Amino acid sequence: MRRSNRFFILLVFVAGCAVGLALTIFSLVLPRSNPAFAQAIPTAAPTPAFGDPSLFAPIDAFDQVISEVYQRVSPSVMHIASRQQTVSMFYGVVPQEGTGSGFVYDDQGHIVTNYHVVANATALDVVLANGVTLPADIVGVDSYLDLAVLRVDVPPNTLIPLELGDSSALHVGQTVIAIGNPFGLDRTLTSGVISALERRIETNAGAAIGQAIQTDAAINPGNSGGPLLDTRGRVVGINTAINSPSGGSVGIGFAVPINSMKRVVPSLISDGHYVRPTLNAQFAELGTEVMPPDGGTQQGLLLVRLSAGGAADQAGLQAAQISTRRGRYVFSGGDIITAIDDKPVATRNDLLIALDENYRPGDEAVLTIIRDNQTIQQTVTLGSEDSA
Repeated sequence: MRRSNRFFILLVFVAGCAVGLALTIFSLVLPRSNPAFAQAIPTAAPTPAFGDPSLFAPIDAFDQVISEVYQRVSPSVMHIASRQQTVSMFYGVVPQEGTGSGFVYDDQGHIVTNYHVVANATALDVVLANGVTLPADIVGVDSYLDLAVLRVDVPPNTLIPLELGDSSALHVGQTVIAIGNPFGLDRTLTSGVISALERRIETNAGAAIGQAIQTDAAINPGNSGGPLLDTRGRVVGINTAINSPSGGSVGIGFAVPINSMKRVVPSLISDGHYVRPTLNAQFAELGTEVMPPDGGTQQGLLLVRLSAGGAADQAGLQAAQISTRRGRYVFSGGDIITAIDDKPVATRNDLLIALDENYRPGDEAVLTIIRDNQTIQQTVTLGSEDSA
């Protein structure tokens, strides 16, 4: 009996311990009703429901802006199809077709595009937004800025011209929109930002554009001549070139600034060409094409040839004497131009861009010249040059 009682007492003690332990664990798991305890537990903020307008309102507003620009502008973006004849030694005359873009400039049927879109074309067609195809004539071209103006025969006010913006007011990071016909896909919209301003690019004609707009909006073959727009639908540039090893968009596209187009297109419409200011002279670049003079200036343009009776000749500028020595050209004498109206020039492109963007034929410009190691100022009345 004594051994049984001891066993029973031990069993009761173990059972009591187990119940006590269970109650302790259970009390830790259950929430406490004590308000002070409840306030001590941190709680997460409620997660907004997916689709909450407060979360997506800014995105929806931006999307709506882009969509409205497209709806308003795309009917005035033209698809330009060009045809030309090439000669093959095996097949004789072979027709080829090209595609590009353009946009309505005024209510008289004038359409602006790139020169390289229409160059050497034997026939041009413009496809309107409603699918109607019209033959187009070339009104004027400017190969220097890669610009061309076409005209289609439509009743006045049939086509809606696009509003022109101000490219001098652009800034890096600004949203821009490109609409065109890449690879023949009508009125395709792409968007991006302005990546850089005042880029220097060389056109197919070998000319330099000094204020080109760089953008990462996708531009592909067929976009050429189409508008680059701001978010208000104003044309700020004309898509003209891409930098791409593959031939497609890699996010580096360029546009001719609209302010340059404003300067040139009215003359293309009225005269068929644009006349640029010039010095009527030829130059060699110091440091790259000719050696700088010993102990003298290291950068500038050496005058190597004058056009008789031209602007530089009438101003009394002096060209270098050219001779050959051991099969190489040797220059002696000659004026070195280092600045125009105090703006330094080191390359031909520097001079061409400065003239094109700031002067007209007949304007006066003050050249800084080094002659016989002496710096002088010389006023020149600029001549004219037809760049068509």
